[in-house]
Amino acid sequence: LLCFVLQIELKTAPADFRFPTTNQSRHCFTRYIEFHRCVAAKGEEDSGECSKFASYYRSLCPGEWVERWNEQRENGTFPGPL
Repeated sequence: LLCFVLQIELKTAPADFRFPTTNQSRHCFTRYIEFHRCVAAKGEEDSGECSKFASYYRSLCPGEWVERWNEQRENGTFPGPL
């Protein structure tokens, strides 16, 4: 009899003093912007430096928001500073 143990590690963005309240929507938006600024500066999404921002916003942001923001970026209507 073979037995396998699967370990799943869940992580989220680290605490950020700029966002002290339980409402994390601004934290989510800021991490999304930080990721896209990093990609613009470094030129690649898979950069080690940028991947941490990607994991942060992916753990904080609802998927529907990210999809909408991606569409807005493609259309040139994204409301944030990139």
